[in-house]
Amino acid sequence: MLFSGRANRDLAVEIADTLGIELGAITLKTFSAGEVYCRYEESIRGADVFIVQPTCSNPETGITANDALMELLVMIDAAVGASAHRVIAVIPWFGYSRQDKKSALREPISARLVAHILEAAGADRVLTVDLHTGQVQGFFTKPVDHMTALFMLAGYFAELHLEDLVVVSPDVGRVKLNHKFAETIGADLALMTRERPAQRPEETGYVIGDVRGRTAVVLDDIIDTAGTLRAAAQTVLDAGAARVYAAGTHALFSDAAYETLSSVAFEEIVVTDTIPLRPGAPDNVVVVSCAVLLADTIKQIFTDGSVSAVFGGQNQPV
Repeated sequence: MLFSGRANRDLAVEIADTLGIELGAITLKTFSAGEVYCRYEESIRGADVFIVQPTCSNPETGITANDALMELLVMIDAAVGASAHRVIAVIPWFGYSRQDKKSALREPISARLVAHILEAAGADRVLTVDLHTGQVQGFFTKPVDHMTALFMLAGYFAELHLEDLVVVSPDVGRVKLNHKFAETIGADLALMTRERPAQRPEETGYVIGDVRGRTAVVLDDIIDTAGTLRAAAQTVLDAGAARVYAAGTHALFSDAAYETLSSVAFEEIVVTDTIPLRPGAPDNVVVVSCAVLLADTIKQIFTDGSVSAVFGGQNQPV
């Protein structure tokens, strides 16, 4: 049985359509005091209950990222209390995943905390897409099925038949991801690096690799405020690239991201629907659905099949 929270119902509907089932009936609301409520409107006793809920905000339904997380927790708890056989949290965007270690003294490891809370609520399994770092899997004692949109994005660019293509990593931390993407689409790889020269207040970007006269694709797993992406794209264009595309799995697009992206002449900005787009997206933003990817994985879990078979064994975090 498949249920959806309020964070990304459109994606859940697509998953249900792909599976040939209907979304389960559930009541979800937020009281005037800000507390979240849920009630399953049909029996789920003995069922495998899949709950689709990325922990992101959704302007259309008025919930914040923290609302989405709390709503997911109460949905899990209610399913456990209603005698579901298994409760599987389908979390396309795993919020707080970037806080996976202490970068400064007295900071929390928020990704670990979220993992512990999900397990305490009663989740038997977690499905997620393109974790920011693989070590987040280690915060769980329950199984974590990691899906990747990399091959889906690669397929999109392959269908464009772009010539003289080069994939550009926006920073050194994303080199492995970009190298795998470049191998998949048969492109060369370049790298962005930054430094702050003496007596200069701003950072200066450099491209390591040949981009002159070529079509560049800047790939990242998360596009948040888009500052890093904009800087990388502009540096690539300044280095002589003929055209530049952007790609990313999770389109957070927070703060002034739309304005930031519009300040650079991107041909296209290709993202998935793990997170619903807020209104006002630039015309060159292209959304590729990951519903089939998620539906295939859900089907494998329900039938006790191989999740890695969906990706040819190439679904581990990079």
